[in-house]
Amino acid sequence: MEIELIDLVDNFANTNFQVEGVYSYNIKPGSSGCMKTASFPGFIFPLGGEANFCFDGTSYTASVGNVIHGGGDMTLSKRVIGDKDWNYLLVLYSINNSESEEFSLKNLHFELAIGQSARLVELLQRLWRASNEPGTMAKFQTETLFRCVLDEIFTCANNQSSGDDRTLFKQVSEYIHEYYMDTLTIRNLAELHGVNENRLFYVFSKYAGMGAGDYLMIHRLNRAKELLVTSNIPVISIAKSVGYHDPYHFSKRFKKQFGDSPSKFREKFRYKE
Repeated sequence: MEIELIDLVDNFANTNFQVEGVYSYNIKPGSSGCMKTASFPGFIFPLGGEANFCFDGTSYTASVGNVIHGGGDMTLSKRVIGDKDWNYLLVLYSINNSESEEFSLKNLHFELAIGQSARLVELLQRLWRASNEPGTMAKFQTETLFRCVLDEIFTCANNQSSGDDRTLFKQVSEYIHEYYMDTLTIRNLAELHGVNENRLFYVFSKYAGMGAGDYLMIHRLNRAKELLVTSNIPVISIAKSVGYHDPYHFSKRFKKQFGDSPSKFREKFRYKE
C-alpha cells in the first residue's frame, strides 16, 4: 500500500500513542508460517537476512534498508528468503485517541525505504534493552527511544525520496511547459504521472514555492505577456492559445497578476517604431 510520508508524519505528530511491546526475532532459513497479527499495529525493523511478509494479500520484501508497518488483526503470512538467518525487531504500539476513517494506522500496512542508518541500529538496540528493564524509568526511556526511532526513519525516508521528488517536479513542470495550452487540471496532471494531488502539491511547494495549479497559471500568463508585447495577435486569440477559453476570466487573472488588463499592458509595454 502506498502512503505519503508527509501524511504519515502528520498523523504521528497528532496521535497519542504508546509502546505495547518490543520483540527480537532470529528465524532460521526456510521457515514460513501464516497467522493473525496482534490487535496492535506495529513496525518491523529488519536487522539481517531477508523475508517475505504478506499482509491481507499484499506482499513486501523485508530486508535491511526498509521498514514494514503492519496493522492490527490482519492475516499475515511470512517466509524467510535465502540461506541466512532472518533477524528483526518488532515494535507494537497502541493508539489512545480516535483516528479518521481515511487514515487509521491500525488498518494500514505499508513499507518505507530508508537506506542504511547506523544511528537507527543503535537506537533499536537501546530500545530493546530499555524495554526489557523493569521500572518506570525504563518505561519512560522506552517511550522516548521509540519516538527517536520514528524520527530517524522519517528523516531517512525523506532523504531517500528527495531524488524522486526532484524527478517528479522536473517531469510535471516540463509537461506543463509543453502542453500549457491544453485543458489541464491538477487531477489529470497527477493521474498522468501516477501520484495523488497531495503529493503533487507537496513537490511543487517544495521546489517552486507554490502549488502545481498556481505554477500552471503563472506559466500561461507569462507566455501571454510575451505574446502581447511581441505580436499583433488579438487578445482573445492569445487567451485561447495559452489555455484560457473564457476571455473575461483570462483578463481578470492577467490584471491580478500584472496590475493591468491585457490591452493596457500591451499599450504600455509593446515596442513602438
